[in-house]
Amino acid sequence: MTAVRTLTALLVLLAAVPALAQDRRVPASAAELRLSYGPIVQRVQPAVVNVYAAKVIQNRNPLLDDPIFRRFFGVPGQQPEQMQRSLGSGVMVDPSGLVVTNNHVIEGADQVKVSLSDKREFEAEIVLKDSRTDLAVLRLKDSHEKFPTLDFANSDELMVGDVVLAIGNPFGVGQTVTHGIISALARTQVGITDYQFFIQTDAAINPGNSGGALVDMTGKLAGVNTAIFSRSGGSQGIGFAIPANMVRVVVASAKSGGKAVKRPWLGARLQAVTPEIAETLGLRLPSGALVANVVANSPAARAGLKSSDLIVAIDGQTVDDPNAFDYRFATRPLGGTSQVDVQRSGKTVKLTVPLETAPDTGRNEIVLTGRSPFQGAKVANISPAVADELHLDADTEGVVVTDLTDGGTAASVGFQRGDIILAVNNQRIAKTSDLEKATRDSARLWRITVVRGGQQINVTLGG
Repeated sequence: MTAVRTLTALLVLLAAVPALAQDRRVPASAAELRLSYGPIVQRVQPAVVNVYAAKVIQNRNPLLDDPIFRRFFGVPGQQPEQMQRSLGSGVMVDPSGLVVTNNHVIEGADQVKVSLSDKREFEAEIVLKDSRTDLAVLRLKDSHEKFPTLDFANSDELMVGDVVLAIGNPFGVGQTVTHGIISALARTQVGITDYQFFIQTDAAINPGNSGGALVDMTGKLAGVNTAIFSRSGGSQGIGFAIPANMVRVVVASAKSGGKAVKRPWLGARLQAVTPEIAETLGLRLPSGALVANVVANSPAARAGLKSSDLIVAIDGQTVDDPNAFDYRFATRPLGGTSQVDVQRSGKTVKLTVPLETAPDTGRNEIVLTGRSPFQGAKVANISPAVADELHLDADTEGVVVTDLTDGGTAASVGFQRGDIILAVNNQRIAKTSDLEKATRDSARLWRITVVRGGQQINVTLGG
């Protein structure tokens, strides 16, 4: 009887063992012990490069801005120079030696070098820079061979939980591989680039990884690593990559010889759907992109899009917010059409939008070099293309600052990219030639009217 009780107790104990423990097993063969990402890394690693950028900066003593100091001590002829260096990674995307990296890695660089995985170094020229996506394309100089490349994955097919590898040069220690999973897709509240749509991963990404490859388990480029969320400066498991489908558009523009990326233009301003707007429209969820206004004769207008339409999908893909629509629309190939689903008066309407670039006639972009507060500013007339590029209302008129040179007066006095110049010394500024003419005259005081972020600002600066 005692033996029976003991056997019964043993069976009850075994039944209580968690199912998870029963799933564990010893590797059945030597082959299972050798499971590895090695074959993928071996194939991919030669196409990932290190990017070294350097620029010369001039150390300027702030005392030189004091006229009394200059009067008594004079102005030294040559200020000391310093070489500022930055380090990043890149991906070879064409056998001829075309490399894609982050724009912030090479921004303002006077010299760029690319180091291959086999330790060879090449001088590189900047073919194209696209600040809107934080991407840049380089070409190796004096190269006469075919280089290994990575093929693009279709980043729209990625799923949360997919295993990915991040390859780059963190902290300059040398080429390094880390692995993780895709933590999230379509991250739109990151604030890194104009196109807020990122792949989030927990694969370790650190400073120096910028511009490196995020690859999937087929060895294809899923994205270009661009940023991390960190309080310490090191990886905390929250990294972001630009999706391969956006990278593909930038690389295609570089291959075609363009100096700027050509993208489709909608010709409508979109806004997010807040819970209050959703309640007003009778929506169950605050999702979609609400059309605020439509530019006359634009692709949106010709497709029949109207103010108050709610865009819910493009080419069968759901649109959660304006950032998601901007990304989806920007990655569509020019020359064709896209089908946009909108909700209008409680009904779903399908519209066909032509994929065309924004008109850029009359841009007349110039750099102001005369002695004035605008010295070093690049300004342009506001064409539809300029308005789209700088996120201005398409019906905005006037002259806008499109860029600022380092060390220029305009940058030092506080002008910013996107500032709209309305008037200078009571002269209305309607086009770039007006501003150029206004800056030719010397003045002791400069009274300037600027619009920044929708707010009009009046400033007075010394001559």
